[in-house]
Amino acid sequence: MTAPASTSIAADKVEVHNIVSPNHVTRVDARKYHAMRDALLAVLPRSAPGLTVAEAKEHLLPHLPDILFPGGDKAGWWLKCVQLDLESKGVIARENSKPLRLHRVDGV
Repeated sequence: MTAPASTSIAADKVEVHNIVSPNHVTRVDARKYHAMRDALLAVLPRSAPGLTVAEAKEHLLPHLPDILFPGGDKAGWWLKCVQLDLESKGVIARENSKPLRLHRVDGV
């Protein structure tokens, strides 16, 4: 018996939360989400002051698979999506600074 088409579509999505809008949940492409998450966590330091968002993007671009992000296409949008989700889950934190700086949470 084959699964309905909607099941495979749902399996290709992941729910993301937003620290700015706590009750807002969005479903996004799981492959792109996980690729960006892995790249972001690979480059963010484990302590403050961390990296600016621009620095994080510059450092993570070489870690992204070109098949998903050809030439870094849409990397900025995905970085923001994953950043807000990981902040809402307590995996990364922002510093109260201008420009905004991000770092991993100790022990995560």
